Amino acid sequence: MKSLRTHCTALLLFALLLPASLSAQTALQQKLSKISAITEVKPLESTEFSEKYVTRFTQPLDHRQPGKGNFCQRVIVSHVGFDRPTVIVTEGYGAAYALNSKYREELSKLLDANMIFVEHRYFLESTPEPRDWQYLTAENSAGDLHAVTTAFKDIYPGKWIATGISKGGQTALLYRTFYPDDVDVSVPYVAPLCYAVEDGRHEPFLRKVSTGKDRRKITDFQLEVLKRKTSLLPRFEKYCTEQGYKFHAPIDEIYDYSVLEYSFALWQWGTPVDNIPPVTATDEALMAHLLAISDPSYFTADSSNLSFFVQAARELGYYGYDIRPFKKYLSIKSAKGYLHRLMLPEELKDMPFDKTLSKKITKFLKKNDPKMIFIYGENDPWTAAGVTWLKGKKNTRVFIQPGGSHLARIGTLPEKEKAEVIKLLNEWLQ
Repeated sequence: MKSLRTHCTALLLFALLLPASLSAQTALQQKLSKISAITEVKPLESTEFSEKYVTRFTQPLDHRQPGKGNFCQRVIVSHVGFDRPTVIVTEGYGAAYALNSKYREELSKLLDANMIFVEHRYFLESTPEPRDWQYLTAENSAGDLHAVTTAFKDIYPGKWIATGISKGGQTALLYRTFYPDDVDVSVPYVAPLCYAVEDGRHEPFLRKVSTGKDRRKITDFQLEVLKRKTSLLPRFEKYCTEQGYKFHAPIDEIYDYSVLEYSFALWQWGTPVDNIPPVTATDEALMAHLLAISDPSYFTADSSNLSFFVQAARELGYYGYDIRPFKKYLSIKSAKGYLHRLMLPEELKDMPFDKTLSKKITKFLKKNDPKMIFIYGENDPWTAAGVTWLKGKKNTRVFIQPGGSHLARIGTLPEKEKAEVIKLLNEWLQ
């Protein structure tokens, strides 16, 4: 890891040689310069905050064995005031969208809070080189967040709230489990807690979600696309070729998986069932709709989500497919093991799933009552694996948006529930 350390040192020397004097720096810049782990600070434009910076924060590859080397993690600092609460966004993926000058996370806006946005290790600019998969663990990602929070509490000594969406919500949950005293409040949005690579709760959920009429329309569309496979597959293959997609399986199997994924994707993102074309629609209309909802890029080799798939297969868990209604028309005989077969790099295709994490989180939630607010959407398939089973807790609360999708937020809840969440937050942060 010598090259990484050299790179970070060079960035620090460059920053020290900048012509601006210390006296010209803001109070926040001066405080940031005193955090030894930060090797670079660059200003960003913002319409939402008085100051905003993107920093490089040095992290060990393995928090248990710091001697294994380091990497630079991208951390975005958005400032309101030293006397304000601070929201740490436990992003589960990359941080590029948070660079936008107009970006502000929901809780930061509701609470007029500072925002520390942490890009997840092994995504975008927070990817170690070489990319050694053994260090991509939940424990290490929690360690990253602990290091960032510890460093920034010298700048922001007030109340802290951890939050994230989807995989970021999972990250907020596991962070609270590993370091229960780091933050005062946690708000995971649409965060699943899966127990296996193919958890088993999502398929029954999809058989009961919404109304029978809606589910039949979805199944009829999937069946029609499979029945017309002979005429639609050339269009599908042409599209994949034009997009430069590469797969670990034959194209006819990728077609099948895209159809199987369709119902999950439609409910996840809340696409209106009325948008589904009738079974009498043209080949062009059917294909356009399938690609709009279930693009085969999801199954590409070396996907931009590769690091997530590695984590899902290792310890975060995922979902499976129920092929029974479609078996007559499928090229595949079984969808079991699809994540390993289609999405993982060759060297990890036999990686076993470790249930230690889900057991640790479940035990923590059952035995403790941390100040946590879980937000879910009623029709989101991820809610099947959501933390909706906790009973009798005073502080740990669950709110489900009626008819909601993976886009469920505090702001999308019914007015009564939204007011209750905001009241809880304000009480906890006093």
